[in-house]
Amino acid sequence: MSVTVKICGITSEVDALTAAEAGADAIGLMFYEDSPRCVSIEQAKAISAVLPPQIVRVGVFVNAAAATISRAIAECTLNIAQFHGDETPEDCGRFAMMTLKAFRMKGPETLEEMEAFSTDGFLLDAYVEDALGGTGAQFNWDLAVRAQEFGRPIFLAGGLTAENVAEAVQTVQPFAVDVSSGVESAPGKKCADKMRAFVAAAKGALD
Repeated sequence: MSVTVKICGITSEVDALTAAEAGADAIGLMFYEDSPRCVSIEQAKAISAVLPPQIVRVGVFVNAAAATISRAIAECTLNIAQFHGDETPEDCGRFAMMTLKAFRMKGPETLEEMEAFSTDGFLLDAYVEDALGGTGAQFNWDLAVRAQEFGRPIFLAGGLTAENVAEAVQTVQPFAVDVSSGVESAPGKKCADKMRAFVAAAKGALD
């Protein structure tokens, strides 16, 4: 079975449809105001509305208020809530839906932090000081291999591109790969050719 592909940081209906046409399985909608890929609930609702029903809609939240998260879930038809900040296990457990907790992988000590969380899956990203995702930086994939021991689906992020995603999939064998800056022409602006190339490389990695 081929890896699931999530394209994160979608900011327009056109990019969302292009991602779906390229073969992406999921898209990420960023509700973090400090991100160049941030969308309002109204924008996200419009993006979600144009997508085919089989495309998984992931809402990405960074230390957001519970009321904001609940509103986004309800209005934007989100399937998964992804927590990308300093949320506690209790914060992540408040919502009756699939959840992901993102971890910025510093080293083995991050694996110890993961033990406290019972989210449905883990998203592993590179650690870059004062930055929360979308940096284009990679981390040591050996940590992702070790994270498989938790028995939870692993979403591998961090500096993935069409050029390295096949190697990442072969090395880690994650449930999903997650890309944002690696398929952009500018922050928040996706490139159709890069999206198509990324999906093809990821899906063909284990053939």
